[in-house]
Amino acid sequence: MTIYQFLLLFLLWVCLPHFCSPEIMFRRTPVPQQRILSSRVPRSDGKILHRQKRGWMWNQFFLLEEYTGSDYQYVGKLHSDQDKGDGSLKYILSGDGAGTLFIIDEKTGDIHATRRIDREEKAFYTLRAQAINRRTLRPVEPESEFVIKIHDINDNEPTFPEEIYTASVPEMSVVGTSVVQVTATDADDPSYGNSARVIYSILQGQPYFSVEPETGIIRTALPNMNRENREQYQVVIQAKDMGGQMGGLSGTTTVNITLTDVNDNPPRFPQNTIHLRVLESSPVGTAIGSVKATDADTGKNAEVEYRIIDGDGTDMFDIVTEKDTQEGIITVKKPLDFESRRVYTLKVEAENTHVDPRFYYLGPFKDTTIVKISIEDVDEPPVFSRSSYLFEVHEDIEVGTIIGTVMARDPDSISSPIRQSQRDNTRGCFCENFGC
Repeated sequence: MTIYQFLLLFLLWVCLPHFCSPEIMFRRTPVPQQRILSSRVPRSDGKILHRQKRGWMWNQFFLLEEYTGSDYQYVGKLHSDQDKGDGSLKYILSGDGAGTLFIIDEKTGDIHATRRIDREEKAFYTLRAQAINRRTLRPVEPESEFVIKIHDINDNEPTFPEEIYTASVPEMSVVGTSVVQVTATDADDPSYGNSARVIYSILQGQPYFSVEPETGIIRTALPNMNRENREQYQVVIQAKDMGGQMGGLSGTTTVNITLTDVNDNPPRFPQNTIHLRVLESSPVGTAIGSVKATDADTGKNAEVEYRIIDGDGTDMFDIVTEKDTQEGIITVKKPLDFESRRVYTLKVEAENTHVDPRFYYLGPFKDTTIVKISIEDVDEPPVFSRSSYLFEVHEDIEVGTIIGTVMARDPDSISSPIRQSQRDNTRGCFCENFGC
């Protein structure tokens, strides 16, 4: 087959009618046209019978919304094959908006709309048509129902149900983590063109976040976003109809996104060495001071537990974690003696209690500090070498005779003068002696 023959066959195929194409609403018939409409009915013997009937002839009834012309908008034409064009027939219109929104020329069957129509208010109108003989007033056609469908134009921008959204996502999330989905609606007809096909884009919030054009799902776009560096982000999303093409209408919304905390920071002591002082007379259980490690995280991610892990004072002191203040309170565990030991050293550890396995690589999630505790001296009373003494004397002993010796010592490292006093229980008097 030559190219010329192929092209000739193709042109013949294009020009021939194709009976598989769908009909729209009603059969469209040019005016004027033959009165008789026929349909083929198969017989049982395989031959075709032709059944003839009279009927309406319709134009295609579609109306464009938001018409801005100064004249009435033409809708279409009703025509009966009984109409000879001599004015003997009268066309009557009834139904939705008949006589007000839609008017008909009773002689020609032409239908007009008297005002602008908004498809978003009503998408179609159902009416009834009838043709009667003007002289006899008898119907020449049965009353028939038809629909005027309003064709959409792009006169509505996409709208979001909320002007401002709030959302959150954990810090350090991997790229592509879903944050929130925003959805805009368009009041235009989704079945007609692209007037209601909405595409999403991000106007503000890059490079931290992105939005899926078809779904409106906002996702993280940068790795390792750290709450401790920046916690709040404001993202502006645009929804544009006409598939996002030039000339489409658009609407925007704002999404405030907060990075929520994860445990990605270990506790840290602000000092390598901490100095505390305590009186040697402090009873067991006395709180002598506190230590505190700081953690950049919040809530349970910042909770720590304190413990004494080393030092020469592990038997003399203890540490308790105060949950409300997140401090480590150091207390006296055993009685202290300045003369026995004046300084103790403790190694204190602070460790997070809620560690996230995903961030082990940022650890270890603990820290240590050295606590030096100085014992302060207290002026203690003298101590006798014995709790009681017994001396025997003769009744006629002379005054001033030495009858015995009592000994007292000062337990302080720097001795002070000791004053001794004696009470005579028989006479109720005292005598005192200074020095020892």
